[in-house]
Amino acid sequence: METTKIDAKLVEMRAFLERGTMQNVNERKKSLKLLYKNIKAMQPEIYAALKADLNKSEAESYMTEVGMTLTEISHMIRHIKSYAKPKRKHTPLNNFPAKSYVIPSPYGIVLVISPWNYPFMLSLEPIVNAVAAGNSVILKPSSSSTHVSAVLDKLIKRTFVPGHVTTLLDGVEACNYLMDQDIDYIFYTGSTRVGKIVMQKAAEHFIPVTLEMGGKSPCIVDETANLPLAAKRIVFGKLLNAGQTCVAPDFIFCHSTIKDKLIKELSKQIVLQYGIDPLANENYPKMINKKQFDATKLLIEKGNVVFGSKTNENTLKIEPTILDSSLDDLAMQAEIFGPVLPIITYENLWEVISTINSNSKPLALYMFSTNKKNQNLILNKCKFGGGCINDTIMHIANPNLAFGGFKQSGIGAYHGKAGFDTFTHYKSIVKKANWLDLPMRYQPSTKLKENIIKKFLK
Repeated sequence: METTKIDAKLVEMRAFLERGTMQNVNERKKSLKLLYKNIKAMQPEIYAALKADLNKSEAESYMTEVGMTLTEISHMIRHIKSYAKPKRKHTPLNNFPAKSYVIPSPYGIVLVISPWNYPFMLSLEPIVNAVAAGNSVILKPSSSSTHVSAVLDKLIKRTFVPGHVTTLLDGVEACNYLMDQDIDYIFYTGSTRVGKIVMQKAAEHFIPVTLEMGGKSPCIVDETANLPLAAKRIVFGKLLNAGQTCVAPDFIFCHSTIKDKLIKELSKQIVLQYGIDPLANENYPKMINKKQFDATKLLIEKGNVVFGSKTNENTLKIEPTILDSSLDDLAMQAEIFGPVLPIITYENLWEVISTINSNSKPLALYMFSTNKKNQNLILNKCKFGGGCINDTIMHIANPNLAFGGFKQSGIGAYHGKAGFDTFTHYKSIVKKANWLDLPMRYQPSTKLKENIIKKFLK
């Protein structure tokens, strides 16, 4: 898109916001209801696009992309009226007589930059939150998931009026140009490396940001865990989208006494869930591209494989693979965005806590344990975005829980009320009455006035 077209689009969006249509909560609900309806109608196209880009099955596409998005829309439609109301606040006596309240106000033009791994959900959920809060949105989807990007463009054109929500399908240069313009908020999901660039750009223009990134999310399995169930849930969370999930369990910290049993249970679950030959399973997702395939294959070649390791360059599929690892292995040097699961043993939980807290803060943390003391120790001592006890992934499926990272894994949060808040500026207002004007704050100052002020302000 030429810069003149971007400029024209921004003018159109400013004009739309100035008309004030989206200040009406019923208009926001109408837009969200139409989006819900159009997603339902376009499901075959959405599934076909996800199949083409990532080889996702219809069942996985619905569970992790379409269904999650519909749930978020339903939540907002139910709660938007309450979220958008001004909220009364307590007024202290020093402001008597007055009323205090906050007014939810949209930022304006929001830029949503979405990734390729969950290209449908991670594009639309921020849009749903931003629209619910009364904003206009420009979506910059990933250039890697081209089929889904085309469907998103069609869906958005079918749903939203000009100036409300639009797509930017051009490359990095267009996105960089846009971040230098007069926009009001940036919501980015992707790698930490690019997140730094986005934050630098935003800082130059004082644009507020939310950054949703990733990191090496640990999964701790202690000696009290229910191993068959733990393995079942770890395999589920790890192998969604063939491991290309920002909140996937990246590696396992396993108590040394149960390592062999856990590997046996994990291997069993991989076969039960994906078959004896996952590469031949038509519902098993593929790597997004050759670059991602090669990077993941290298981790296997450099690791100590105890299960799996087969690859197919023609289909870009990689077999679920378990590595017997140490902290020095290549697989432990950066986030794994593929179906490779390193296992590291430990002797006591303080080793685990020290390792987690001395590295970049992960987006998620999971623990399998029936020992409440161990659970509380990890929850209270480790720094991370969010997570689960005795499960993986499922914390992101609750719209009542804010989802976001911590430091290197993210800034800010969304989903449900947290999503509405992210795209809302709250104006704090004191509305003073005129029938009484207490004289204490005015000059000239006297000892009596000072004493009265000290009684109120303490």
